[in-house]
Amino acid sequence: MNILVVGPSWVGDMVMSQSLYKQLKISYPHCQIDVLAPNWCKPLLERMPEVRSALTMPLGHGTLDIGTRYRLGKGLRHQYDLAIVLPNSLKSAFVPVFAKIAKRRGWKGESRYFFLNDLRQPKTAYPMMVQRYVALGYERSQTPAASEMQILPPMLAFDETQIAQTKAAFSSLLEPEYGRKAVGFCPGAEFGPAKRWPHFHYAALAEQLIAQGFAVRIFGSAKDKTVGDDIVQMLPVDAQPFCVNLAGQTSLNQAVDLIADCAAVVSNDSGLMHIAAAVGRPLVALYGPTSPQYTPPLSDQAVIIRRIEGGLIKIRKGDGEQGYHESLIEISPASVWEKLAPILVVA
Repeated sequence: MNILVVGPSWVGDMVMSQSLYKQLKISYPHCQIDVLAPNWCKPLLERMPEVRSALTMPLGHGTLDIGTRYRLGKGLRHQYDLAIVLPNSLKSAFVPVFAKIAKRRGWKGESRYFFLNDLRQPKTAYPMMVQRYVALGYERSQTPAASEMQILPPMLAFDETQIAQTKAAFSSLLEPEYGRKAVGFCPGAEFGPAKRWPHFHYAALAEQLIAQGFAVRIFGSAKDKTVGDDIVQMLPVDAQPFCVNLAGQTSLNQAVDLIADCAAVVSNDSGLMHIAAAVGRPLVALYGPTSPQYTPPLSDQAVIIRRIEGGLIKIRKGDGEQGYHESLIEISPASVWEKLAPILVVA
C-alpha cells in the first residue's frame, strides 16, 4: 500500500507529524509513505525512518496556483492508494484529487466535501494537534477516542559522526565552549515577540549558566539573529565569548545536530522546541498565550512553565514591554533555573 501525505508547512507541525507516520506503519504494516511538503522540510523528513521519500511542494505557504498543483498531481497518478491531507485548507486537497488517488482522508476544513471522500469530524474531539494527526492513521471504524489513543512520540534520527562534522564546521564559533557543556536557547517565534520569553530574561539565565561553567548556544532563523545579538550584548564582556549566536548561520540540518549535542534546551513555544524534544534533549518549555494543551513538546524529558490558565489565546502583539506577553515576562529567570538546574546535574 502506497500512501501520500500532504504535509504541514511549519517546523513544529512537521516534527509532530512523525507520530502519524509511526501509526500508519502499525495500521498498514507494509505501507510505503511519501510526504509532499516544502523543500525546507526534507532535512526533517530524512531523519524519519518511516518516510520513504520527501516530495517537493514547489508553492509557498498561502499560494493557490491551480495550474502548478494540477501538473504536480498529474505526475503522481497511478502511484498511491491513499492520500492523507494534514493542512485544513481547501487548496491542500487539490493535488490528491488531481492525482486521482482513490481514497482521500482528512479533517473537515474549508468546504472540502467534494475533495476528500474519507472526511473526518469533529476534530474538536481530539484536543491535541498530534492526536488529530494520529487519528488519520486509522480506518474510520477503528479510530480510538482521544482518551484511549496511544501517541508514539517523534524521534528524529541523528548520528554522532555527523554531529562531530557539524561542530567542526562551526569550530571557530564554538571553540570558547570546549570543555563546557552547552545549553541551547531557542528564543525565536514565528509570530513575533508575543510568544517569546523576553531577551533580557534569556540574558540573565545565560549569565548564570556561564558563571556555573556552562556555555550557551542560541538557535533560530535569520529573523532571530537580532534577538540573539541582544542576548549576547546584555552579558558582561568576559561572559560573551561563552554565548554564541548561531541564529541565521546554520541550516536546519545543522541546527538539529547542534541541538542534539546540547546538555539541555530552554525554549519558548516554537518549531525548534519540538525539534529539541524529538532528539531527546532535556527541555524547559516556556508558554504564554499559546497552549501546551494543544501543542506540547512530545517528550517525557520536557518541563513546561506557564503562568496563565486555559487554552490558546489568539494574540499577535503582547501587552507588556517591547511587545512581550505579560505572562511570559512573569516567568522569571530564577524559576527557569529552578527547573533547569536538576536537569544539568543529571546531564
